[in-house]
Amino acid sequence: MSIASTLEACLRNAGAQYEVVRHPHSYSSIETAEAAHIPGDRLAKTILLEDELGYVAAVLPSTHHLRLSKLWAQTGRRLTLAKEADVRETFKDCEVGAIPPIGTAYGMMTLMDESLASLPDIYFEAGDHEALIHMQTDQFMRLMEQAEKARFSHRMHDLRH
Repeated sequence: MSIASTLEACLRNAGAQYEVVRHPHSYSSIETAEAAHIPGDRLAKTILLEDELGYVAAVLPSTHHLRLSKLWAQTGRRLTLAKEADVRETFKDCEVGAIPPIGTAYGMMTLMDESLASLPDIYFEAGDHEALIHMQTDQFMRLMEQAEKARFSHRMHDLRH
């Protein structure tokens, strides 16, 4: 499958510079980082959330946990994890669990954890479980221009923040 057609069109329209990194099939973001031999902090994962107003894509480092309470405070919305069937329907050109972070390309509000902006480069799902997009952070930030930025995650082994 490789790059999802919606993502590919978004990257092309933005004139983004990127490379495709292929890796053995993986089932989780931690497995993906290991399979691709990249630092987990530099792999952005996307979690689809929903409420009665619709879907929201939350983008954060794969080594972080989402803090829903922070998102609720930030957005004023009681967002919950979307059901797998909804993810499948919304991201028709992607495999479940391999959705790209540019939710705006799929017509939805996107929230990006600010911690991603401090990385030298970023990797993210291309739409299947065997390919990642790799780009410099300034390129990624251009793609995420319309995303709302906030702090809504914490490192998995660091609950102090």
